[in-house]
Amino acid sequence: MVQSMTAFSRQEHDGESGRLQLELRSVNQRYLEPHFRLPEALRDLEPAFREALRTRLARGKVECTLRFEPSGDEAEPSVDRARLDALAITLAEVRQRVPDAAMPDALRLLDHPGVLERRAPDLEAVKREALTLFQAALDDLIAGRAREGEKLAALIRERLTAVNEQVAEARRLMPRILERQRAQLLERLASIRAELDPQRLEAELLLLAQKADVDEELDRLATHVAEVERQLGQPGPVGRRLDFLMQELNREANTLSSKSVVAETTRCAVELKVLIEQMREQIQNIE
Repeated sequence: MVQSMTAFSRQEHDGESGRLQLELRSVNQRYLEPHFRLPEALRDLEPAFREALRTRLARGKVECTLRFEPSGDEAEPSVDRARLDALAITLAEVRQRVPDAAMPDALRLLDHPGVLERRAPDLEAVKREALTLFQAALDDLIAGRAREGEKLAALIRERLTAVNEQVAEARRLMPRILERQRAQLLERLASIRAELDPQRLEAELLLLAQKADVDEELDRLATHVAEVERQLGQPGPVGRRLDFLMQELNREANTLSSKSVVAETTRCAVELKVLIEQMREQIQNIE
């Protein structure tokens, strides 16, 4: 099945330690190129994320953004009662020895080191949740790439049908084109009123027919079209193969254009080039 390299997924998870939000965004790229934006506390998840991408994706620039917001309970400060009691005893001794000493207010007491503490989230649990969330996002991203790939394959098949129609039209016109060229040549030669060597005339007509004969090019175009269709149904990455086939199709269209001696085949070659370029643009997004 054809896979696009363009997709997006956003997943969220609310856990005991806080909220995780993960985004995966992929666009076309010649190779697999992952980029990560992770909170510093969760930075060591990058190797696991990178390996998961390498295992399941072959090409594409993939941006991974992970955000973590600690829950209110985790972020809420708490008072170390033992430390506050010890500080109160010390202040009482100071007051007893130095009655005139100014005593700190409540806010000053909270600023004393160790009195006010914040509970740290359970990072190991958060990492496990983040790994699970990443797998869910990756599954969703791959599903999105598959849906987009189906659309790209449908667009390419439409143009393959149009290419086949142009090839069939060129085959239909070829006998008429060759006959018309023969008649035009005979008419020009007759107008100069020269004695014509029949053997030389037949040789010239044969040479002209060979030059205008594009059966071989039309056969190769049909073969390449059939191979593109086959590749669209293959499992795994096919983007590079399809890109190569577009080059081969374009080569045959150029040869057809260079051999063209009448307007009909020129128009056919131009239309083929347009269709091939349209397919090539779509294939740039296929994995």
